[in-house]
Amino acid sequence: MGFTCGIVGLPNVGKSTLFNALTATAQAETANYPFCTIEPNAGRVNVPDPRLDRIAETAAAEKAVPTQLEFVDIAGLVQGASEGEGLGNRFLANIREVDAILHVVRCFADDDISHVSGGIDPLGDIETVETELMLSDLESLERRREPLVKKSRGQDKEAKAQLALVDRTLELLRAGRPARALQVGENEAKAFRMLQLLTSKPVLYVCNVEEDAAAGGNGHSAKVAEYAAEAGAGTVVISAKIEAEVSQLAGDERREYLEAIGLEETGLARLIRAGYELLGLITFFTAGPNEARAWTVTAGTRARDAAGAVHTDFARGFIAAETIDLDDYLSLGGEQPAKDAGKMRQEGRDYIVADGDVILFRFNV
Repeated sequence: MGFTCGIVGLPNVGKSTLFNALTATAQAETANYPFCTIEPNAGRVNVPDPRLDRIAETAAAEKAVPTQLEFVDIAGLVQGASEGEGLGNRFLANIREVDAILHVVRCFADDDISHVSGGIDPLGDIETVETELMLSDLESLERRREPLVKKSRGQDKEAKAQLALVDRTLELLRAGRPARALQVGENEAKAFRMLQLLTSKPVLYVCNVEEDAAAGGNGHSAKVAEYAAEAGAGTVVISAKIEAEVSQLAGDERREYLEAIGLEETGLARLIRAGYELLGLITFFTAGPNEARAWTVTAGTRARDAAGAVHTDFARGFIAAETIDLDDYLSLGGEQPAKDAGKMRQEGRDYIVADGDVILFRFNV
């Protein structure tokens, strides 16, 4: 099961530097000119989870396999993109394909790196990007509306319901608010997702600060955090420059470097976890002598569907999910001791998987 976070923002805010650090590669070209990134770069990144190492040690597994997220570095957007400026429609189409948006905002001053609007104004930058996405959504919905009106006149109940949803969303967008702010009923959720609106995607604002502000942020990032809190979004403070340097170090060197600059962990570790949470994901584990592995599913996933994330045969021939709470698995010393202590549960196909569950799937095909 794949989950993708698109890294977006204005040109020269540090998107590609951040992507390279995330993936620990030089995959995305970085340079001091707009539209350095043209085709989107993609990379898969391990999600840090210390629980996996403890499970692997308890199970005496030969290896530990973490779960992953995919990050996509998308070309920088400029004012007028919704009308074709810059890379325009190509940029917007790439955003449409991701599950969540990591909006990188420039919160540092550097005379050697030009700013597309001439000065550091993170809230203005956010407004530029948000406005272009909303304008694109407005155009998309207005094109859809006319056929729905015609169908509604023919007493098409489904078209009437969809038209009502479109009109409510248009009203919100025209008021300058993103589609994600719309209150959507449970019976409307699928229809709303089918609209594929850019501003319906969850957003995490990534404040790219100077090196000295990596630990606590600065005045610019504080403004972004206040804005995000009011908008119901999240924020992460990060110095892409530091993360690019840290990504080239390993083991003790990395720990020593982080300690020297007053950081307990990399900003990227926080960013990856925040992206994971942004998408409403949870982790369950499988463990045995060959490997301990973390698996990604959305919160609310049923046991049979979780089994399908491991292998389609597991879902097709599902019998039961033998489930152990993480604390019991670790404190009792693994699968067999937990089973002997009566802490292994036989769960059926409709069991809602909990974050941290250690599961052995029984199946027959």
